[in-house]
Amino acid sequence: MPSFDFDLHATDGAARTGVLKTPRGDIRTPAFMPVGTAATVKALYPEQVKQAGADIILGNTYHLMLRPGAERVKRLGGLHHFMRWDGPILTDSGGFQVWSLSDLRDMTEEGVAFKSHLDGSKHMLTPERSIEIQADLLGADISMQLDECTPYPCERDAAASSMQLSRRWGQRSKEAFGERSSQALFGIVQGSTYEDLRRESAEGLIEIGFDGYAIGGLAVGEGFEMMCQVLDVTTPHLPHERPRYLMGVGKPIDLVEAVARGVDMFDCVLPTRSGRHGQAWTDWGPVNVKNARFAEDTRPMDDTLECPASRDYSRAYLHHLIRAGEYLGSMLLSWHNIAYFENLTARMRAAIAAGEFEAFRAQFHARMDEGPDAI
Repeated sequence: MPSFDFDLHATDGAARTGVLKTPRGDIRTPAFMPVGTAATVKALYPEQVKQAGADIILGNTYHLMLRPGAERVKRLGGLHHFMRWDGPILTDSGGFQVWSLSDLRDMTEEGVAFKSHLDGSKHMLTPERSIEIQADLLGADISMQLDECTPYPCERDAAASSMQLSRRWGQRSKEAFGERSSQALFGIVQGSTYEDLRRESAEGLIEIGFDGYAIGGLAVGEGFEMMCQVLDVTTPHLPHERPRYLMGVGKPIDLVEAVARGVDMFDCVLPTRSGRHGQAWTDWGPVNVKNARFAEDTRPMDDTLECPASRDYSRAYLHHLIRAGEYLGSMLLSWHNIAYFENLTARMRAAIAAGEFEAFRAQFHARMDEGPDAI
């Protein structure tokens, strides 16, 4: 039996809304998970993340194992206690960061040996060690199997070899994880842009048996249209009764189109990263708050959001803070962006439940076509 119950409440075409039940609280889907890379969602208090509407956040295995150290987090009470977040936490496996950040890495059947990007210290990450860090030391509610991130573009033979390695690592991850009633494990579908490899990966992972299924190897340079094509040929092969998680994605339009293709969960650093660089996200796209047209604009960024950063501060004040390089500007825009992304998923949940998702989708595209100058 799956560790966590996933109740689908409504469907509208391929779009789905439901609830993933966990011992630490329900996760309403579609769900956006703010990224708490180093045991913090950058520039926000945990209470602000929850107030913005997040049911779950993501922690990063690679960064936490290097600093402050997974064993230290365990000694300090586990990740939830350490960062004062009492809701569910999903941790990634660390594989993507090893691939993207490490100066030197050596991939073998056993795992990946790498040097830390912080101090050059040597480490070995295996499927078993990744599960130990995530489930046993950090105490994640949802852990991810260790996988190899397949780059884009990628020749078919290389994509096949990478996918098959990830599947074998998935089997070892599952064996290391065992049977747990209060924690869940997700497998990761790979296969680059090749339909048959994606299907083979999905079928292999289903045979192993996971509590949920993630779609990896996207948001690595393939572009929006290719991402949609890969989802078109991948989600139909994933179990209807289990949650589907698109890793590392993305922009609001990406979320809308992925939900239209049956995806339930997302994570991305974009809201807080954009906030630190003076961008506010809206249905019309990203707004550059540094622009001179906001210098005397007394309107709030978005008074439809139940978020103080969106509702209670003028665009002129936000413009001033960003121009002046004040920390508060990054904090407020990050808070607004997280609230916007959470509100977007809430509106999609409501539209699916009402059988009006296609109308919502069309309206969203129309606003995107107008562009940020329209607001």
